[in-house]
Amino acid sequence: MTLLYGCLLSLLVISVTLAIHFLFYKNYRTSGLQPPGKTGWPFLGETMEFLSTGWNGQPEKFIFDRIARYSSNIFKTSLLGYNTAVFCGPAGNKFLFANEYKLVRLWVPDYVNKLFPSKNSAADEAVKMRKAFPYFLKPEALQRYIGVMDDITAKHFSTDWENHEVVAVYPLIKRFAFVIASRLFISVDDPDHIARFAAPFEALVSGIFSIPIDIPGTQFNKAVKGANHIRKELIEIIKQRKIDLDEGKADPKQDVLSHMIVTNDDDENAMTDSDIANKLIALLLGGHDTIASTCTSIVRYLAELPEIYEGVYKGIISIFLSMYRYL
Repeated sequence: MTLLYGCLLSLLVISVTLAIHFLFYKNYRTSGLQPPGKTGWPFLGETMEFLSTGWNGQPEKFIFDRIARYSSNIFKTSLLGYNTAVFCGPAGNKFLFANEYKLVRLWVPDYVNKLFPSKNSAADEAVKMRKAFPYFLKPEALQRYIGVMDDITAKHFSTDWENHEVVAVYPLIKRFAFVIASRLFISVDDPDHIARFAAPFEALVSGIFSIPIDIPGTQFNKAVKGANHIRKELIEIIKQRKIDLDEGKADPKQDVLSHMIVTNDDDENAMTDSDIANKLIALLLGGHDTIASTCTSIVRYLAELPEIYEGVYKGIISIFLSMYRYL
């Protein structure tokens, strides 16, 4: 009897394993010409190795290992539940950017819609944002930003860098970039108000590139909660801004938020307050993490390469001297 139960249990385990394998792996089967590489485990793919290299401070290791193993141009893998082709080097980047909406199209994983729910796909929303954003890169718009950015930068270095023998660069620059983004995008400069966004944004940034399992305690679940919290805060700001615009207390050109409100359609394509909030979150995310990572890398390399630092320093001084002669 014990042997029978053991056989039945083994059969059950095998059946469940095969069922799970079929459930997830059927979405991974592809045909035709494929780049070299492996997709790893069903559903998980090579996600854990990809994430672990980042946690260990060597995110590039995942890429370089596969370049050495498979191809210096392109390889396939599976990340966050999706089969992925990774293009490497200048030629790959040129191919992607030169063929957008010709041979390739912007795409985001389905789970992103849990973070930014909308009646339109996240990819379509990103396209709309890209078309609207050049307005804020015009020379006259940039001229308005320079004074604000200069003032914030001066205060930041005076408070957080001067008279400090050691500084933690990444968290400081991340906070600095987020303050500038908050001021330029939504005209929020109150430190307490900005601080209320800090923890939810940290959770959102950490959870975007995690395994998309939405159960309590997971990074992705924390990201969903963080996005909901930020969206709620932004919707309150949006509602108040609409009132201020109607009463003439706000300038239609003062920031991204005002521009979104005054140029919003009145038909079925009109953005809801939640849609506007989602676009603002996407912009603030760029000001919260991407810019901070880039600036931190610059500071690191300047510290490690004194001859480059000296050249940059002399270049900046020469610019200031030239500007001073024209004053």
